[in-house]
Amino acid sequence: MEFNTKIDYPNFGFEVLHKDAGSFARLGRLQTPHGTIETPNFIFVGTKAAVRNLHPHQLREAGADIMLSNTYHLYIQPGPDLVQKMGGLHKFCGWDGPMLTDSGGFQIFSLGTGTGADEIKGKGRVGGKSLIKIDEELGAIFKSYKDGSICRLNPEISMEIQRKLGADLIVQMDECTPHSADRDYTEKSMHMSHRWGDRSLNAFNAAHDGTQGLYGVVQGGVYRELREESADYTVSRPFFGTAVGGCLGGTKVHFYEILSWLPGRLHPDRPIHLLGIGKIEDIFEGVKQGMDTFDCVTPTREARHGRVLMKGAPKGYINILNSRYKDDQSVLDETLGLYTSGYYSKSYIHHLFKVGEMLAFQIVSQHNVATLAKLMREIRAALKSGQPGALDQLKKEWLPE
Repeated sequence: MEFNTKIDYPNFGFEVLHKDAGSFARLGRLQTPHGTIETPNFIFVGTKAAVRNLHPHQLREAGADIMLSNTYHLYIQPGPDLVQKMGGLHKFCGWDGPMLTDSGGFQIFSLGTGTGADEIKGKGRVGGKSLIKIDEELGAIFKSYKDGSICRLNPEISMEIQRKLGADLIVQMDECTPHSADRDYTEKSMHMSHRWGDRSLNAFNAAHDGTQGLYGVVQGGVYRELREESADYTVSRPFFGTAVGGCLGGTKVHFYEILSWLPGRLHPDRPIHLLGIGKIEDIFEGVKQGMDTFDCVTPTREARHGRVLMKGAPKGYINILNSRYKDDQSVLDETLGLYTSGYYSKSYIHHLFKVGEMLAFQIVSQHNVATLAKLMREIRAALKSGQPGALDQLKKEWLPE
């Protein structure tokens, strides 16, 4: 399928304000109908239209600028028609800032292989299967985890669902290949994702009213020539933005190498989003390779396991469950300007986790969101300063060796 139509995005914009002299990092401004944010930035994940343990006011208080919800899960429950009836995602969940929804492509992968995010990164296998069939024309046919009913997701359905959900930024339908996929499968899957991208564009353009901006996805797995071909595909099509997805290797070295293939090949005037990445060291590397936004469940997932994100801590976090914090009177971080991070002692939070109080998850979840928001503000400030090596110096402050 060829796609030659030009698509305008009248209520959207992306402007590169500054480029780092020592890397591919850039400072930008991303405009949407629900507000303008500075980049680099982090998109906080509210999979089912809620960021775990936090309401929108707490997100704002923590410094979050933008959030993401999941097309597949909202398709299953409560359904896009209900969300549309309730006024769209923004009104439904009470978040008045920019929002992004993914395409459901990752769920096709996890349903099809019975694996999760770890398998994309080569870290093992989890979960079970509910996929019935993947057909290029029909899409993914699968059983609902809610009631066992038969569901279907393809480019046209994904665009319709995302239109009804009403997020500002939406993503083309794609298939996300695992780390275990060989080159032949990865290439065939990538070409199918390109054809699905064209179908997504056609379906999007048929109902386009200026309220949404569509991202194309770079696939190609761990194979450089495929990544480059997929990057060229996104450049040749009238997407608003570019998302980098799929398998990013089994090690940090491989992951960072894959990112290094992309600068210079992606459209220079479009925002670039790195899907599913949220560790502090990975954000620094992504920024250096020209990524503008990131998303991951890391802040709230880590919180539920007692891991408190912290500037200057080994690995970027402390484990509040450790006995050393049983009688620690110090607070989490007074510099965040957040009441919960500057008032409650580590001893008290340790106690809350030990007795299973939900307040522990709320306190640490908000703290972790605030810490990542602070990280992104400091990254932007380092880039804005124009000082040589400012980004590398900042990384040393956050992750001392």
